[in-house]
Amino acid sequence: MTRKLQTIGFDADDTLWHNERFFKLTQERFEELLSDYTDKSLLHDRLIQAETRNIGHYGFGVKGFVLSMIETAIDVTDGSVPGHVIRNILDAGQEMLAHPIELLPHVQTTVEALAESHRLVLITKGDLLHQERKLAQSGLGEFFEDVAIVSEKTVNTYQNVFGRHTGGAEAAMMVGNSMKSDVVPAVAAGSWGVFVPHDLEWDLEKADPPKNDRYHAIADLSDLPPLVAEIG
Repeated sequence: MTRKLQTIGFDADDTLWHNERFFKLTQERFEELLSDYTDKSLLHDRLIQAETRNIGHYGFGVKGFVLSMIETAIDVTDGSVPGHVIRNILDAGQEMLAHPIELLPHVQTTVEALAESHRLVLITKGDLLHQERKLAQSGLGEFFEDVAIVSEKTVNTYQNVFGRHTGGAEAAMMVGNSMKSDVVPAVAAGSWGVFVPHDLEWDLEKADPPKNDRYHAIADLSDLPPLVAEIG
């Protein structure tokens, strides 16, 4: 008998490995660099506004974040930001790109176990080269039959990616830490959506959970294999 669930999609950043904490640390460094020019809380809001405006131009990831920090620095200093501040922002971005991968708890065992019974795919947003590098460094690449690095995660994204595999979206599950990107559109596409909370949540990824019996929330990835077995 054909299983209900055949394909399991995983988000990457802050689902499989740490990511957001490096953005938070860099943002704190950025706020210190510009503390003489404006209040930190206002600077935080200005940076979020810049990121929101720029997603359509730069996409997601470190490079877009760095460009948004530079734009914000120019704006809050009325164009008089010192060169050494720009240099520090660029250095911080390069450090983020070079930071080694650290898997989250239960990732290795969960991915290995599910790869034995289901088709696994990686669906992640961000810079193509950086995401490819992180996947290679993670040691998890061999477990994924398909990798999709996309500019945005929408209903069409999940229908298209899962549609490449037997059973399509209705026989697929998406697992991730972003309610907005990983869960809501996947459920709308007809898949199961599994929310795995992370301690740090990016302001632009917040959303209300869907009211649908295909939505599930788990404490961490150790709870995923039992859920997959329950679905069948």
